[in-house]
Amino acid sequence: MKSRFANILLTFFLTCAAMAEKPNVVIMFMDDMGYADIGAFGSKNYPTPNLDRMAREGRKFTDFYVTQAVCSASRAGLMTGCYNNRIGIIGALGPKSRTGLNPDETTLAEICKQQDYATACFGKWHLGHLKEFLPLQHGFDEFFGLPYSNDMWPYHPGVLHLPMEERLKRWPHLPLIEGNKVINPQVSGKDQEQLTKQYTERAVSFIEKNKEEPFFVYLPHSMVHVPLYVSDDFKGKSGAGLFGDVMMEVDWSAGEIMKVLRKHNLQKKTLFVFTSDNGPWLNYGDHAGSAAPLREGKGTMFDGGCREPMLAWWPGTIPANSVCREPAMTIDLLPTIAHLAKAKLPKHTIDGQNIWPLFTEDGVPSPQEAYYLYYGNQLQAIRQGKWKLHLPHGYRTMNGRPGGKGGIPTNYSQAKIGLSLFDLSQDIGESKDLKDKHPKVVQRLSQLGKDFDEALKKNKRPAGKI
Repeated sequence: MKSRFANILLTFFLTCAAMAEKPNVVIMFMDDMGYADIGAFGSKNYPTPNLDRMAREGRKFTDFYVTQAVCSASRAGLMTGCYNNRIGIIGALGPKSRTGLNPDETTLAEICKQQDYATACFGKWHLGHLKEFLPLQHGFDEFFGLPYSNDMWPYHPGVLHLPMEERLKRWPHLPLIEGNKVINPQVSGKDQEQLTKQYTERAVSFIEKNKEEPFFVYLPHSMVHVPLYVSDDFKGKSGAGLFGDVMMEVDWSAGEIMKVLRKHNLQKKTLFVFTSDNGPWLNYGDHAGSAAPLREGKGTMFDGGCREPMLAWWPGTIPANSVCREPAMTIDLLPTIAHLAKAKLPKHTIDGQNIWPLFTEDGVPSPQEAYYLYYGNQLQAIRQGKWKLHLPHGYRTMNGRPGGKGGIPTNYSQAKIGLSLFDLSQDIGESKDLKDKHPKVVQRLSQLGKDFDEALKKNKRPAGKI
């Protein structure tokens, strides 16, 4: 008993010592990666040794959500600590969009800048491609990457049968941007093969350059969003096709981050978070990952679309080989990081809460009363504790069919779900409707959802618009 108490006390003092300094923060944000796409969450098709090590040396969050199962909307939630529909960012912004993240919003980077952090974004931004919306206008010192998804270009499989003139009417050439300037106006497939490596090398270089001061690195990889590309170093190495090769390179990227942190003895003062923006794009079949054992995937608010693998690594502060099963969401990262950096929260309404105790302690409850799962502006589900209530809505589904092959998608079917209640502690696949057995739970969650939706609609802010 005494020994256990001594260990708890030691952990407490070590944590306090680590937090006395402003910690560095690295967030690696995948694109379209499924719940079961890394070894720590069930993948057995290809090796992910670095991410598995990250799980062994840190904490695995099993019930971690994004605000919405689509690119821009999900990133808006992460960056601002707000439900994306509160701030007017819906769906996936395309190259013809004239909107983006409002400059009046406060981003994670701007939170960190309050405390003189060096800040950088290397990867896919997707919160507005016009200069006014790019990362340097939102608190980042450096940016290198794509302004939106890597399939928004004239080589998209859906337009390859058309003459280039016709393709360009639908999708312009894909630009690569550094700072606020386009450095490559026509990204090719060969260029895309280098993106994962380039983003990683930029992140490593930035960490080395800023090792003497606190830094925030946001590393939103373009992969594993289709079209899939991988460098020569990993082609054919997985034995599990192109998707496996791409995942191996992503795993390498995480390993490079941990390696450079250890090289400069920064591992004990750096929080490293790994997660994804939404689940797999299932109709792409062998070019998509797996959400197993969750239901559905990207584009739905079943857990396969919006519940993501999440790893948190901070040796000496976050307990090794530990698990958090309490629900949490990307909106909670901004206030949590503000707490760690001793920065002030925005004066306007945010939806996230400081969940730092979930990173370091066992058995603590979430400070959130519930999480509200929207698709577009429609509230589709509410998660509270073990319960998830679906409100009636339509959704897309593969209906048990396999997806496409070789990067060519198949078509979804359309389906509907009525009012349904699931106990996710016993039914992770959302298959057994319990609404008739637990009417009081249905009533409580329905009222919570109604009250929150009404309050949000009265306090919405517009996206930026040009």
